[in-house]
Amino acid sequence: MPAAELTPPEAARSAARAGLTLSADRHAAVAAAAQHIHSVVAVLRELDFGDTPPAPAYRAGEEKRDAAV
Repeated sequence: MPAAELTPPEAARSAARAGLTLSADRHAAVAAAAQHIHSVVAVLRELDFGDTPPAPAYRAGEEKRDAAV
């Protein structure tokens, strides 16, 4: 379910709650950047990683090379 689009005033309020002061000319840019981040995270949440092991299980140099060159 897509989230409602973040408006510039909402972005300014969120920044203020986080202790960041934004000038009025930055509200729209911050809202657009936050909306983009939300859309990327939404796509990542839909990915099925299945049996993918966690990153600490990866050992560089120990990959099995099975492709013909």
